[in-house]
Amino acid sequence: MNKIIAFLILALPVFSSCKENEPADDPGPTNLTLDAAVASDNSGTVNFTATATNATVYTFNLGNGITQVSTTGLLTYDYSTSGVYTVSVVAKSASGKTASTSTVVNVTVVLSVTWSEEFDVPGAPNSSVWGYDIGAGGWGNNEVQYYTDRRDNSYVSDGTLKIVLKKESYNGSPYTSARLLSKGKYSFKYGKIEVRAKLPAGGGTWPAIWMLGENISSVGWPACGEIDIMEHVGNQLNKIFGTLHHPGHSGGNPDGGNVMISNVTTEFHKYTCEWSSTTIRFYVDEVPFYTFANSAGLPFNQNFFIILNIAMGGNFGGTVDPAFTSGTMEIDYVRVYQ
Repeated sequence: MNKIIAFLILALPVFSSCKENEPADDPGPTNLTLDAAVASDNSGTVNFTATATNATVYTFNLGNGITQVSTTGLLTYDYSTSGVYTVSVVAKSASGKTASTSTVVNVTVVLSVTWSEEFDVPGAPNSSVWGYDIGAGGWGNNEVQYYTDRRDNSYVSDGTLKIVLKKESYNGSPYTSARLLSKGKYSFKYGKIEVRAKLPAGGGTWPAIWMLGENISSVGWPACGEIDIMEHVGNQLNKIFGTLHHPGHSGGNPDGGNVMISNVTTEFHKYTCEWSSTTIRFYVDEVPFYTFANSAGLPFNQNFFIILNIAMGGNFGGTVDPAFTSGTMEIDYVRVYQ
């Protein structure tokens, strides 16, 4: 018994000595502040400054689904669209303890035209911008037209592009039309695309203003992504569709919305898509009708090229009116703002 007591007495100073050598507890970040300076030039640039005592890293949630990390507490971010954003920051100490705070920023973004096609030179569409898809075969939707590059089916006059769908026998097809595309000539990533157009009338007509991912040749469809800025079918007069196709949501199962407007075949209207890393929003005449949440895992974060066409019949165009003879989509301009 005396030996055990003696051992415990001798051990006590050892335990006491270990406790004296332990580091003091990390209190975690303190005095955390977050300041935001919005650029006065309406560029969307915001300079954030986060400061805290005892912090080694700062994680910013920018209020639009984007998160970025800074070791200094300084961060500059360019918002692509106007809005009121609640921005939060989490400061972390070396031991992993955290503190957080937030602020609200009101951002105004004024975009400028970075590319446009005004269709002001009469004759053939500008070959430096537009190529053609040519042929028949249904184009994956059982359509009945044959696309050509003839002036009969596409030309510029009086300040507008005319795409003409005609009832005529041509290379085994009962209708001809045109499908212009900027693939390999012009593409862009993010911004706003606006097209002012007047649409054709008639059962079975299917005009479209749309975009495909530039990598379609390597990954195929729908992995490349598809953004349909405007679709209209003559069998559903005045109903405008804005649609997105991507893996798991393509063909008859896309993401999208629609809106009823007046006089689509007799008056010009503005069809618009605003596109960023977090949001894709569709408008007619500057009135939004569908909003989609974009994210890094989707194919809508790369360059896309533009397509202008009129299809006839098919899975979406539907029954063709046997009395139809011709119809024209007139496009006043295509403008990209960034």
